[in-house]
Amino acid sequence: MDARLLDILVCPICKAALEYRKAQAELVCKPCRLAYPIRDGIPIMLEDEARPLPAEDR
Repeated sequence: MDARLLDILVCPICKAALEYRKAQAELVCKPCRLAYPIRDGIPIMLEDEARPLPAEDR
């Protein structure tokens, strides 16, 4: 992921900063407890595509 892109991306729901998890290829919003996938280097910032975080990630 491009560091400049990570600096400007925010959660589409609450506008909070996102945490990049390279190993899982996703961007995580801790307040919303959602993980947005990154496919082929493109963040998929759609609520319908996000997965809820399991209890241990909260």
